[in-house]
Amino acid sequence: MNKPTTILLAEDEPALGQIIKESLETRNFDVLLCKDGEQAFEIYQSKNPELLVLDVMMPKKDGFTLAKEIRGIDDQIPIIFLTAKSQTQDVVEGFSIGGNDYLKKPFSIEELIVRINNLLHRTSIQKTSEIFNIGQYTFDFPKQVLKYKEEQPLQLTHREAHLLFHLIKNKNAVLDRSLILNKLWGNDDFFNARSMDVFITKLRKKLNKDDSIQILNVRGFGYKLIC
Repeated sequence: MNKPTTILLAEDEPALGQIIKESLETRNFDVLLCKDGEQAFEIYQSKNPELLVLDVMMPKKDGFTLAKEIRGIDDQIPIIFLTAKSQTQDVVEGFSIGGNDYLKKPFSIEELIVRINNLLHRTSIQKTSEIFNIGQYTFDFPKQVLKYKEEQPLQLTHREAHLLFHLIKNKNAVLDRSLILNKLWGNDDFFNARSMDVFITKLRKKLNKDDSIQILNVRGFGYKLIC
Protein backbone atom coordinates (compact mmCIF):
# COMPACT_ATOMS: atom_id res chain seq x y z
CA MET A 1 0.00 0.00 0.00
CA ASN A 2 1.25 3.49 -0.86
CA LYS A 3 2.26 5.75 1.99
CA PRO A 4 -0.63 8.11 2.87
CA THR A 5 -0.33 11.71 1.72
CA THR A 6 0.17 14.04 4.68
CA ILE A 7 -2.19 17.02 4.80
CA LEU A 8 -1.94 19.89 7.25
CA LEU A 9 -5.43 21.12 8.13
CA ALA A 10 -5.70 24.44 9.99
CA GLU A 11 -9.27 25.01 11.19
CA ASP A 12 -10.28 26.80 14.40
CA GLU A 13 -13.83 25.37 14.55
CA PRO A 14 -13.22 22.14 16.53
CA ALA A 15 -16.29 20.26 15.26
CA LEU A 16 -15.70 21.12 11.61
CA GLY A 17 -12.00 20.40 11.89
CA GLN A 18 -12.67 16.95 13.35
CA ILE A 19 -15.26 16.13 10.68
CA ILE A 20 -12.86 17.07 7.87
CA LYS A 21 -9.99 15.19 9.53
CA GLU A 22 -11.97 11.97 10.00
CA SER A 23 -13.43 12.17 6.49
CA LEU A 24 -10.00 12.59 4.88
CA GLU A 25 -8.53 9.79 6.97
CA THR A 26 -11.15 7.39 5.59
CA ARG A 27 -9.67 8.21 2.14
CA ASN A 28 -6.15 7.22 3.19
CA PHE A 29 -4.87 10.72 3.98
CA ASP A 30 -2.74 11.40 7.06
CA VAL A 31 -4.18 14.60 8.57
CA LEU A 32 -2.39 16.98 10.95
CA LEU A 33 -5.16 19.09 12.55
CA CYS A 34 -4.21 22.51 13.96
CA LYS A 35 -6.43 24.97 15.82
CA ASP A 36 -4.69 28.23 14.87
CA GLY A 37 -2.14 29.71 12.47
CA GLU A 38 0.78 29.72 14.89
CA GLN A 39 0.41 26.02 15.68
CA ALA A 40 -0.01 25.29 11.96
CA PHE A 41 3.28 27.00 11.12
CA GLU A 42 5.12 25.01 13.79
CA ILE A 43 3.64 21.74 12.53
CA TYR A 44 4.44 22.67 8.92
CA GLN A 45 8.11 23.19 9.83
CA SER A 46 8.44 19.97 11.81
CA LYS A 47 6.27 17.51 9.84
CA ASN A 48 6.79 18.48 6.15
CA PRO A 49 3.20 17.97 4.93
CA GLU A 50 2.49 17.56 1.22
CA LEU A 51 -0.59 19.80 1.01
CA LEU A 52 -2.13 22.56 3.15
CA VAL A 53 -5.83 23.20 3.82
CA LEU A 54 -6.04 26.56 5.61
CA ASP A 55 -9.03 28.31 7.11
CA VAL A 56 -8.72 32.03 6.35
CA MET A 57 -10.17 33.35 9.64
CA MET A 58 -8.12 31.89 12.51
CA PRO A 59 -6.88 33.21 15.87
CA LYS A 60 -3.23 34.22 16.47
CA LYS A 61 -2.41 34.09 12.76
CA ASP A 62 -4.92 34.11 9.89
CA GLY A 63 -4.70 31.81 6.87
CA PHE A 64 -3.48 34.50 4.46
CA THR A 65 -0.64 35.55 6.78
CA LEU A 66 0.31 31.92 7.32
CA ALA A 67 0.32 31.24 3.58
CA LYS A 68 2.55 34.27 2.92
CA GLU A 69 5.09 33.02 5.47
CA ILE A 70 5.09 29.52 4.01
CA ARG A 71 5.36 30.80 0.45
CA GLY A 72 8.48 32.69 1.55
CA ILE A 73 10.24 29.37 2.11
CA ASP A 74 8.29 26.97 -0.11
CA ASP A 75 6.75 27.98 -3.43
CA GLN A 76 5.75 24.44 -4.41
CA ILE A 77 3.42 23.03 -1.74
CA PRO A 78 -0.28 23.16 -2.79
CA ILE A 79 -2.52 25.40 -0.67
CA ILE A 80 -6.32 25.31 -0.44
CA PHE A 81 -8.10 28.10 1.45
CA LEU A 82 -11.35 27.54 3.34
CA THR A 83 -13.43 30.62 4.07
CA ALA A 84 -16.85 31.92 4.95
CA LYS A 85 -16.02 35.10 3.03
CA SER A 86 -17.58 35.56 -0.38
CA GLN A 87 -16.16 38.91 -1.45
CA THR A 88 -14.35 38.85 -4.79
CA GLN A 89 -11.38 40.77 -3.37
CA ASP A 90 -10.86 38.05 -0.76
CA VAL A 91 -10.72 35.39 -3.45
CA VAL A 92 -8.30 37.51 -5.46
CA GLU A 93 -6.10 38.05 -2.40
CA GLY A 94 -6.02 34.32 -1.72
CA PHE A 95 -4.74 33.53 -5.19
CA SER A 96 -2.35 36.51 -5.30
CA ILE A 97 -0.43 35.33 -2.22
CA GLY A 98 0.06 31.84 -3.62
CA GLY A 99 -3.13 29.89 -2.97
CA ASN A 100 -3.91 27.15 -5.51
CA ASP A 101 -7.60 26.73 -4.75
CA TYR A 102 -10.38 28.35 -2.73
CA LEU A 103 -13.42 26.67 -1.16
CA LYS A 104 -16.28 28.67 0.35
CA LYS A 105 -18.13 27.44 3.43
CA PRO A 106 -20.37 25.55 3.63
CA PHE A 107 -18.88 22.95 1.28
CA SER A 108 -19.19 19.21 0.78
CA ILE A 109 -16.37 16.93 1.90
CA GLU A 110 -16.58 15.21 -1.49
CA GLU A 111 -15.81 18.48 -3.25
CA LEU A 112 -12.83 19.11 -0.96
CA ILE A 113 -11.49 15.60 -1.67
CA VAL A 114 -11.82 16.10 -5.43
CA ARG A 115 -9.93 19.40 -5.22
CA ILE A 116 -7.21 17.84 -3.07
CA ASN A 117 -6.73 14.95 -5.50
CA ASN A 118 -6.63 17.30 -8.48
CA LEU A 119 -3.92 19.43 -6.86
CA LEU A 120 -1.87 16.39 -5.84
CA HIS A 121 -2.10 14.99 -9.37
CA ARG A 122 -1.05 18.32 -10.87
CA THR A 123 1.86 18.58 -8.43
CA SER A 124 2.98 15.03 -9.23
CA ILE A 125 3.10 15.80 -12.97
CA GLN A 126 4.97 19.04 -12.29
CA LYS A 127 7.58 17.26 -10.16
CA THR A 128 8.38 14.68 -12.84
CA SER A 129 9.16 17.51 -15.25
CA GLU A 130 11.51 19.29 -12.85
CA ILE A 131 14.59 17.10 -13.18
CA PHE A 132 17.22 18.97 -15.16
CA ASN A 133 20.49 18.14 -16.89
CA ILE A 134 23.11 20.86 -16.41
CA GLY A 135 26.21 19.90 -18.32
CA GLN A 136 27.31 16.64 -16.70
CA TYR A 137 25.17 17.24 -13.62
CA THR A 138 21.61 16.14 -12.90
CA PHE A 139 19.51 18.39 -10.70
CA ASP A 140 16.40 16.92 -9.07
CA PHE A 141 14.57 20.04 -7.93
CA PRO A 142 11.72 18.38 -5.96
CA LYS A 143 14.25 16.34 -3.95
CA GLN A 144 16.75 19.26 -3.87
CA VAL A 145 19.56 16.94 -4.98
CA LEU A 146 22.51 17.69 -7.31
CA LYS A 147 24.43 14.74 -8.82
CA TYR A 148 27.63 14.70 -10.90
CA LYS A 149 27.89 11.66 -13.21
CA GLU A 150 27.91 8.53 -11.03
CA GLU A 151 29.17 10.21 -7.88
CA GLN A 152 27.28 10.46 -4.63
CA PRO A 153 24.48 13.05 -4.84
CA LEU A 154 24.75 16.33 -2.95
CA GLN A 155 21.81 17.44 -0.82
CA LEU A 156 21.17 21.15 -1.38
CA THR A 157 19.58 23.52 1.11
CA HIS A 158 16.14 24.94 0.33
CA ARG A 159 17.56 28.27 -0.84
CA GLU A 160 20.40 26.69 -2.83
CA ALA A 161 17.88 24.49 -4.66
CA HIS A 162 15.46 27.33 -5.39
CA LEU A 163 18.22 29.67 -6.49
CA LEU A 164 19.61 27.03 -8.87
CA PHE A 165 16.09 26.30 -10.14
CA HIS A 166 15.55 29.95 -11.08
CA LEU A 167 19.01 30.17 -12.68
CA ILE A 168 18.16 27.13 -14.83
CA LYS A 169 14.76 28.53 -15.78
CA ASN A 170 16.57 31.67 -16.99
CA LYS A 171 19.53 29.79 -18.51
CA ASN A 172 21.69 31.98 -20.78
CA ALA A 173 19.66 35.02 -19.73
CA VAL A 174 20.12 37.41 -16.80
CA LEU A 175 18.32 36.48 -13.59
CA ASP A 176 17.20 39.79 -12.12
CA ARG A 177 18.90 40.30 -8.74
CA SER A 178 16.11 42.33 -7.15
CA LEU A 179 13.33 39.98 -8.25
CA ILE A 180 15.01 36.84 -6.92
CA LEU A 181 15.95 38.54 -3.64
CA ASN A 182 12.33 39.54 -3.05
CA LYS A 183 11.10 36.06 -3.98
CA LEU A 184 13.55 33.98 -1.90
CA TRP A 185 14.66 36.38 0.86
CA GLY A 186 11.60 38.60 1.24
CA ASN A 187 13.32 41.88 0.31
CA ASP A 188 16.35 43.14 -1.60
CA ASP A 189 18.22 45.00 1.14
CA PHE A 190 22.03 45.05 1.41
CA PHE A 191 22.31 42.22 3.94
CA ASN A 192 20.11 39.84 1.93
CA ALA A 193 22.09 40.73 -1.20
CA ARG A 194 25.31 39.74 0.55
CA SER A 195 23.65 36.53 1.70
CA MET A 196 22.67 35.69 -1.89
CA ASP A 197 26.27 36.30 -3.02
CA VAL A 198 27.34 33.64 -0.50
CA PHE A 199 24.80 31.17 -1.90
CA ILE A 200 25.98 31.86 -5.46
CA THR A 201 29.56 31.10 -4.35
CA LYS A 202 28.38 27.82 -2.80
CA LEU A 203 26.61 26.82 -6.02
CA ARG A 204 29.69 27.62 -8.11
CA LYS A 205 31.77 25.31 -5.91
CA LYS A 206 29.22 22.51 -6.20
CA LEU A 207 29.16 22.86 -10.00
CA ASN A 208 32.91 23.25 -10.51
CA LYS A 209 33.55 19.71 -11.77
CA ASP A 210 32.17 20.69 -15.17
CA ASP A 211 34.14 23.51 -16.81
CA SER A 212 31.33 24.20 -19.28
CA ILE A 213 29.12 25.52 -16.46
CA GLN A 214 29.48 29.13 -15.34
CA ILE A 215 27.44 31.44 -13.12
CA LEU A 216 28.37 34.93 -14.23
CA ASN A 217 27.89 38.09 -12.20
CA VAL A 218 26.28 40.68 -14.47
CA ARG A 219 27.15 43.83 -12.53
CA GLY A 220 24.17 45.99 -11.68
CA PHE A 221 21.64 43.46 -13.00
CA GLY A 222 22.02 39.96 -11.56
CA TYR A 223 23.39 36.55 -12.53
CA LYS A 224 23.52 34.44 -15.64
CA LEU A 225 23.88 30.64 -15.82
CA ILE A 226 25.78 29.46 -18.89
CA CYS A 227 26.06 25.77 -19.71
